[in-house]
Amino acid sequence: MRALLSGLASCLGRQKTCSRQLRRYLNASSSILTANIEAIPVPSTMKDYPPKIKKIVDEICKMSLIEVADLNELLKVTLRIPDTPMMAAVAAQAPGAGKKAEEEADAAPVQQQSMFKLKIVKFDDAKKVALIKEIKSLSIDMNLVQAKKYVESVPQIFRESLSKVDAEALKKKLEQVGAICELE
Repeated sequence: MRALLSGLASCLGRQKTCSRQLRRYLNASSSILTANIEAIPVPSTMKDYPPKIKKIVDEICKMSLIEVADLNELLKVTLRIPDTPMMAAVAAQAPGAGKKAEEEADAAPVQQQSMFKLKIVKFDDAKKVALIKEIKSLSIDMNLVQAKKYVESVPQIFRESLSKVDAEALKKKLEQVGAICELE
């Protein structure tokens, strides 16, 4: 957000009224960001811009900061501008960088999955009560009736974003009480 504001302020720094409006808005919302805008030098020589461009700048000056952020997002989507950091974009454009990046990609090992989902596929009918109690004890926000409804509506994902160790430990607990689980 700070980069967006800095870019906007430098772009609008040529227009004194826009700069004043932006500073006034920022003074009301955040003194930290205002200090960054104040440090941006205003160019002393003014380039002569076409009336069409001046009209667009005037319209942007009348927008709220949220509207400017939405405009920025829409322009990126419409113009198919990737949302990458500037340094990565510069490195990608450097001569010979493409060959080097391809060699590194080929040499890099395949990444292993780090986050898992634990899905209860089915359960042993003889151990249904024990499974319901275990589900209730493992889920803080579930009461006994909700745990019963959950067990009766399997297959379902029980937990998401688990590390491999946590997922396997949870799977072992549930399988001990009659659940048949799988990791995704």
